[in-house]
Amino acid sequence: MEDPILLDLPDSFETDRLLIRSPLPGDGPELHAAVRESLVELEPWMDWTHHHGTPEGSEASVRQARAEYLKRREFRMHLYLKGTETLVGSSGLHRIDWSVPKVEIGYWLRTGYTGRGYATEAVRKIAAFALDTLGAKRVEIRCHPENAASLHVAERCAFSLEGRRRNEARLPNGTLHDSLVLTRLPQEPDARSG
Repeated sequence: MEDPILLDLPDSFETDRLLIRSPLPGDGPELHAAVRESLVELEPWMDWTHHHGTPEGSEASVRQARAEYLKRREFRMHLYLKGTETLVGSSGLHRIDWSVPKVEIGYWLRTGYTGRGYATEAVRKIAAFALDTLGAKRVEIRCHPENAASLHVAERCAFSLEGRRRNEARLPNGTLHDSLVLTRLPQEPDARSG
């Protein structure tokens, strides 16, 4: 595979209802508001929420994510309602292994925008981006077995349960937990839907 830094990649793409784009300088205040609104739902599962204690902390996170996007190391993507400046969540491609290539999709939604199918819509489009544009041969979603909302998104996007990794990671409170691993491969039906 060619050096990933040479890949010409779009900074954004759209679904029916969403603009999905790379973080940009100035996104910090809106990201901060979204994370703070959603802390009750995010803190049990996500260890990065402490970086968003202030708008400046969120802005620093945005700028670091933009640099990683340009370096082709991580692809954080912010989810905006199309035609607005309203951030409804974030997703992206993480744990990239260009030698395969394989990626992991992560996602979260702002509390006020859950239950409307936005996560499913975003994950389908981002999985298609990984498969079609990046040439991924494996796309993973990992989630805690008790994180029902995350698991339902993976299932609605036709990811297959591949297994359970025992004592794989720690929750923010320090408790060891298992992770469910769900995957999509390019040859599987509906792998490129969205």
